[in-house]
Amino acid sequence: MNAESTAAYNRIADQKRLDFIINNIKKHIPEDGIVLDVGCGNGVISRALGVFGFQVRGIDVSEKTIETARRQSTLSNVQFDCVDAENMNLEQEKYDAIVCSEVLEHLYDPSELLNSLHGALKEQGVLIVTVPNGQGPREALITRPILRLRSKDGWLWKQVVKFKEKLGYNGTTVQSDADDLDHVQFFTKKHLERLSKSHQFKITHFKNSNFVEEVFPVSLLSKRVKLVQKLDCAVADFLPHYCTSGFLTVWKKSHEIG
Repeated sequence: MNAESTAAYNRIADQKRLDFIINNIKKHIPEDGIVLDVGCGNGVISRALGVFGFQVRGIDVSEKTIETARRQSTLSNVQFDCVDAENMNLEQEKYDAIVCSEVLEHLYDPSELLNSLHGALKEQGVLIVTVPNGQGPREALITRPILRLRSKDGWLWKQVVKFKEKLGYNGTTVQSDADDLDHVQFFTKKHLERLSKSHQFKITHFKNSNFVEEVFPVSLLSKRVKLVQKLDCAVADFLPHYCTSGFLTVWKKSHEIG
């Protein structure tokens, strides 16, 4: 069974990210390994990992998303809890793998969470981190301008809201129904490498996600034509890292003080 048959994703970039997570976890931990999915949202990644036999615990601070995750799961080896990973004692249980997918960009200070995750990860375990590229096409052309417009709350922002509603954008994603999905961190590759080193991790695998399929007006076509999405993800693999819209990474403990 492959990841595609287990997930609710309909975007190729989301599926590429899920495949990256599952393939690297299967590569590095036992078949019945214990996985923590931090910021699990609606539980898509947790459920996909559960199908492969891993013991998965998905956690999220949003009660709404945890309710959705529990409602959609039928797997006995997958559980969901509404907790704040930054404030909980994760060291009570050690995990073979930890997934932190599309989470760090939402935190004003990721340090506390990364310190907790370092303590919760087994010595030979892996931490899978995926984040948007803070200087990539999506963040530079869509996310940052939208956040600036919203902060001014003027006439132009109101027109943008109406336009997004007509196109079917409601502010949530397949991955999460959370009310606040704002990006407050904008990572570059160098920033991510410094962040990992300063928390006694080392990035051992780095991959680009997609290119411009989420950027308007390309997004209008890519939503309707899957081939555009496939080509976009394939092209991203051959582009310099600063051209990608997202980073897919594997971290391991280094015990070096950054």
